[in-house]
Amino acid sequence: MKPFVPSSKTIKIVLCFTLIAVICSACNRKNETDKEPYTKASIDSVYFAMNPMDLLFDSLEMKMIAEGLPDLIRSYHQIRAYELPNNVPPAFQFNPIPPGLIIPEPNGRIHWDIPEGITKPEKEGDLAFLSIPELARILRAGEITCVDLTEFYLARLRKYDSVLHCVVTFTGEYALEFARKMDEELAAGNDRGILHGIPYGAKDLFAFPGYKTTWGAQPYAGQVIDDKAGVIRKLEEAGAVLIAKTTLGALAMGDVWFADTTRNPWNPEEGSSGSSAGSASATAAGLLPFAIGTETWGSIVSPSTRCGTTSLRPTYGRITRSGAMALSWTMDKVGPICRSAEECAIVFDAIRGPDPSGKDQTLIEAGFTFPAPADLSAMKIGYVKSAFESGYEYDRFDKQTLRVLRKLGAELIPVELDNDDIPCYALSIILEAEAAAAFDELTRSNRDTLMVRQGTDAWPHIFRTARFIPAVEYIQANRIRHELITDLNRRLKTFDAVVVPSFEGSNQLLATNLTGHPCVVVPNGFKENSSPASITFLGNLFEEGKILAVAKAYQDATEINKKRPPRFDD
Repeated sequence: MKPFVPSSKTIKIVLCFTLIAVICSACNRKNETDKEPYTKASIDSVYFAMNPMDLLFDSLEMKMIAEGLPDLIRSYHQIRAYELPNNVPPAFQFNPIPPGLIIPEPNGRIHWDIPEGITKPEKEGDLAFLSIPELARILRAGEITCVDLTEFYLARLRKYDSVLHCVVTFTGEYALEFARKMDEELAAGNDRGILHGIPYGAKDLFAFPGYKTTWGAQPYAGQVIDDKAGVIRKLEEAGAVLIAKTTLGALAMGDVWFADTTRNPWNPEEGSSGSSAGSASATAAGLLPFAIGTETWGSIVSPSTRCGTTSLRPTYGRITRSGAMALSWTMDKVGPICRSAEECAIVFDAIRGPDPSGKDQTLIEAGFTFPAPADLSAMKIGYVKSAFESGYEYDRFDKQTLRVLRKLGAELIPVELDNDDIPCYALSIILEAEAAAAFDELTRSNRDTLMVRQGTDAWPHIFRTARFIPAVEYIQANRIRHELITDLNRRLKTFDAVVVPSFEGSNQLLATNLTGHPCVVVPNGFKENSSPASITFLGNLFEEGKILAVAKAYQDATEINKKRPPRFDD
């Protein structure tokens, strides 16, 4: 039996939408036991819907497919009737570990040296931009108390939030109470470590009891989750003081949230990028010593580039995501946003490892060392030559970075990361499908219309269209993802670090987020509009220490990361 061939593209489109209408109508039927008769038109609609996916069935096959749809629809109804909060993960887990990879043995926390000879500056701006080790010293010297430091940064946040729009919720009451406890512990000789008494902010997708967790989106603007995110628990154990829930673009996209747009402190006419918008903006402006962000596809790298922070996107599975909003269960990663690579290492060391709540089953236990100072002449460092030679805007900063690394003794070895046989960009349907599932109820309830952004590049539209990603294609994409993991590991495994432009080099940002590889992003220059530029150091899975050490060597030689946004350097 020959397959029915459409006479025109217009008819194909019309019938394709007819199928959508038939299915949507069936899905909305109140009586799930009813079976509506399927006409030849609906059978043809099934055919035309399959045709854009290059699936060709004959008319008898179409008839059987149409007859099978009611059973599927009844299953959909039953699944949708079951309440699924965002914090319920799928029963499968993503494994980023390629065959043969040896994971570093788990080890204890690093003992971080606290420098001598640091005194409290008189100028507010100088105090605001002290590093974590420097703040730790003046706390232990008794030149400032944990309460004083907490009040100081709370005041700066309140002073400048009207400019940057970087805070959703202040946690001042909790912060001052916890800071008083930290003062008492220090006075009693109970020192929790280098982060003891250090204020910080957390992206407002981490749950914290008694305070709103809005996910940056209007439909959740009043949401309070009676839970404490695992990463906040770990920082609390280390003695750090949460003083603010920082902004994120709605549901972790961009810098536009339900109340405003978060701004770049170097150029407040410009958005901060996102989605870890407030974490990067506030840290860059000296309103916080550090903050916690997340990345699924650029949400740490992008705002850190725009705002000039130094940030770590760790290996997938290194840091607990319990109590965090899920966007993509197989791609979400938690990481520190700081002003130096050394500070990223300090914060990462505190938050890596087991989840205090025991809820996050995706965690992978692995050791961490920070081999600084690094001898670059003894390390194998690659660079993506084709990306650096592609003639992009502001490539002068990146080429200067290579010159600095060579001057420090690095022998840079050309390497290519892309595999033209792997359709990397097509694998973004993995994120789209998982995100649509995470916010299925939002779409079906029509509350997605409350979101500020409604264009074709915004979540409401992406969630709707993602409903037409077949389960078969989602699984096939993940099979190709396995190939990508194996291929990228093969290209990276002989290097200690690979230098790559943050947003050039084809699909490296998406590819390394799909594979779960770590990276460090650092500022490496300033554009004509005063906004920073950045460079990225990629590493092997679980080798955050090496890329952080290379980044620190670069920063020690250039000190670009120590520059301050003039408006906030008072």
